[in-house]
Amino acid sequence: MKRLRRIILLGVIASLAMTNAFAAKKQKTIKLGFNIPLTGDSPKVGESAKFAGEIIKNEINAAGGLDVKGEKYLLEFVYVDNELKSDSAINAANKLIDIDKVLASIGPEGSGRAIPAGEIYNDMKVPMITPWATNPKATEGRPFCFRACFLDPFQAPVAAKFASEQFGGKNVAIVYNLEDDYSKTLAELFKSEWESKYGKVVVFESFGQKDQDFSVQLTKVVNSSADFLYLPDYYNFVGLITSQAKDLGWSKPVMGSDSWGSADLFPLSKGAVVGAYFTTHYAAKGATGKTKEFIDKYVKAYGYVPDDVAALTYDATYIVLQAIQDAGLTGNLKKDRVAIKDAMGKIKSFAGVTGNMQFTPDGDPVKEAVVVRVTKEGEFEYVKSLKP
Repeated sequence: MKRLRRIILLGVIASLAMTNAFAAKKQKTIKLGFNIPLTGDSPKVGESAKFAGEIIKNEINAAGGLDVKGEKYLLEFVYVDNELKSDSAINAANKLIDIDKVLASIGPEGSGRAIPAGEIYNDMKVPMITPWATNPKATEGRPFCFRACFLDPFQAPVAAKFASEQFGGKNVAIVYNLEDDYSKTLAELFKSEWESKYGKVVVFESFGQKDQDFSVQLTKVVNSSADFLYLPDYYNFVGLITSQAKDLGWSKPVMGSDSWGSADLFPLSKGAVVGAYFTTHYAAKGATGKTKEFIDKYVKAYGYVPDDVAALTYDATYIVLQAIQDAGLTGNLKKDRVAIKDAMGKIKSFAGVTGNMQFTPDGDPVKEAVVVRVTKEGEFEYVKSLKP
């Protein structure tokens, strides 16, 4: 009887071992990190990034996983909040690298976080792709750092050219965030381009990250000879600045940058951004093909039109997944990280929802920008493509 019990017990153990081995094989995963601002001054940025990631993860996992050299891997995404702060972005990078053991990182999104965090990723030899950081320093001299968006040295000149043609004036006022690398750099680039080719910058005013009252800066703008106002600022500031400018009597054109592209822009501005233009990465209104397919999925899942952060994060994530498929996986984390970086560097072209792009040796895409206009319904309507 004891012998029979032992045989049965051994059979059960063997069966459980086989079941566990089968389960372990089925649950093989690819772990990617998302270094994004889920709280802080611009939580919509983090929300858009996370929602784009969830669409990809859910769709691929529902189909059985990502095919890598004939083997299926389920996707596991780790979302870490960087609070839209540089030190928090560094902490998030260290957590994703050392604790979560991710293969690669999507984000940080904006330049103010991607620049300091990118140094960590590069030093630790972990591939990072920033969807939305347009400052050149995010990837400069960093072979492990890539991006999915155009750069500010491209955005500023094409924006200045468009503004000159669209508004016809010679004088511009610029209000920017002195404490944000993105805003400060883009303001300086636009100023340099405008003064060298088109006219004068008659007001060049800054503010701080915690400021909410812009009456001092805007009074100077309203009382100046400026023909239009340029705001290379995040959407949360733009909402306040444009509404306060309107209250002070400003009725001339307003031009903005790609950091405007949030679903929260229109309500935060109380409609003051109607008729304003801004450069961005894609236009949702009137989109076709794979771009429309992405928009439809996003709207169905979350109830609102995805902004450029969502679209760029979608593209950035798929760029990493393509690199993983191209490189293959060995199970050795350090080797796989390097192999993924190498594969990302070899992607010559990529057809994304934000357009077709080719990559430079520095990991930067060469792609078009678009200008959109804010409609009275708060939609971003395509106006013009701006070529490199």
